[in-house]
Amino acid sequence: MELPFYLNFKDFERHYYDNLEKWFEEYYNTNETDYLKALVALYSPYLYYNFTENKLKADAFIEIKDCFFPYHERIGISFCTDCEKGNSSKKALNQIFEFKNISMMEYAQHILDKVNKYCSKNHNALNGNKNILDYINDHNIVTSVDGVGYCISYNRHQKVIPFLKAYLPYYGQTVNMETYKDFIFSIVDIAEFIDQKLKTVRAFEHSIHHQSRAEANFKVQMSHQFLSLCN
Repeated sequence: MELPFYLNFKDFERHYYDNLEKWFEEYYNTNETDYLKALVALYSPYLYYNFTENKLKADAFIEIKDCFFPYHERIGISFCTDCEKGNSSKKALNQIFEFKNISMMEYAQHILDKVNKYCSKNHNALNGNKNILDYINDHNIVTSVDGVGYCISYNRHQKVIPFLKAYLPYYGQTVNMETYKDFIFSIVDIAEFIDQKLKTVRAFEHSIHHQSRAEANFKVQMSHQFLSLCN
């Protein structure tokens, strides 16, 4: 079952039990804990644990490759066709990249631009019942790069498909900033709702709070070990 992704808390809360009922209809040998664990996997990528405040906070960013050309005396054009494979032509001007974090709103706009560019070149793309959402996971569209720009990891892209399906418009050129703001303000409330349910069924060890804190502790320990080795 593909669980719907909600961008505001009211919609999530209102549909919680309806979706739980559908979950039970599709999965007979299951329970509410399994359903909650699936929700944890769905929403936890957009949250992190803050040690100072001892609570979860929104972290709606995605790491992406920013591909560009280094300074070179030889003039030429290269396309980032092999960013994913790590291959490059010896004859072409080698393209390099750096990792950067961008907001999910910027990422969604980038994907929307790619789809709209494809649709502008293929006038029948949106005929019939077709809309933008039909193309947000097309490998050729998503991973295409014109010269320089963001190089999308198709594997990483799969993890944010639920968000994109909920956020991107069926038609249009731009994303909705107000809807995104609602999501940023709602994601912590959604997480706390899920965690409270897990606490009720005595499975808090699977909660977003517990897992995010454990992950944060691991990162701190690894950082300390790295500093110790450097010293």
